[in-house]
Amino acid sequence: MCDTVFGKICLLLVIVGGLNWGVFGIWRFDLVAWLLGGQMSWGARLVYILVGAAAVCLIPALFQSGKGGEPTQSSESSE
Repeated sequence: MCDTVFGKICLLLVIVGGLNWGVFGIWRFDLVAWLLGGQMSWGARLVYILVGAAAVCLIPALFQSGKGGEPTQSSESSE
């Protein structure tokens, strides 16, 4: 999933969201809202929506174990 440009953008958005939550949890400071004009500004709301959508798009990546979504082969070989 993260091999494509779309996957990398999703991963970047999720990282931004995670860092924002980390800053908020430690210092009670919403960095996205501060940068984009307040929590209810259209810019901040758009970022929050995009972070949430990116997280939803990355859910299938949790269940992919190999490159390209292929399940990995076990290390035992059948002879």
